[in-house]
Amino acid sequence: MHPDIHDYNQRQEPSDKAICDLLAETIERHLPEAESKVWHAHPVWFLDDNPIVGYKKLKHCVRLLFWSGQSFEEEGLQKEGSFKAAEARYTAVEQVNVKDLERWLGKARDIQWDYRNIVKRKGRLERLK
Repeated sequence: MHPDIHDYNQRQEPSDKAICDLLAETIERHLPEAESKVWHAHPVWFLDDNPIVGYKKLKHCVRLLFWSGQSFEEEGLQKEGSFKAAEARYTAVEQVNVKDLERWLGKARDIQWDYRNIVKRKGRLERLK
């Protein structure tokens, strides 16, 4: 685990830390080729400089975000924002369905929209995979 992500998780309350640790460990195990770092103040994993998945501690939960998640067509993910992102929110580690998470991570590798060049394209997304 990237040291900055470890530090991020350590700063969370115990129940939120458990969620963050499980998410990070599962992401690391299923996307070993991804680059990870704390980006915009929360952990994010990238493939070819394109953000794929991350999580953030919000006021009442931990939000797991897949940048291309709306294209996964998964009931467990909710639309987030005006682009292609989708999220799941957790308040307890028991709510994290690891099998679902593993399936979503596989889709995150295979289904990608080009967020890396979104500014250059003036807010227009193009499908990479």
